[in-house]
Amino acid sequence: MSEDTQMFEQRLTDVETRFLFQEDTIEQLNQVVCEQQEQIQQLKATLEIVTKSLKHLLEQSNDIRPHEKPPHY
Repeated sequence: MSEDTQMFEQRLTDVETRFLFQEDTIEQLNQVVCEQQEQIQQLKATLEIVTKSLKHLLEQSNDIRPHEKPPHY
């Protein structure tokens, strides 16, 4: 084999190795993004429940007067 052929094969092997590494990295990142999307959806649902509960509590409570001093002042 000539030196040029060996150099070409080495470069090709390097490119293939990089490609496989990048492909694996992209797959791992995709999995992370999918997991994060599920977490975001769960957090949105939880936030919606908490918001509705808070609104309900505020509507039910007539005793909450935020800027009034308590009677003992």
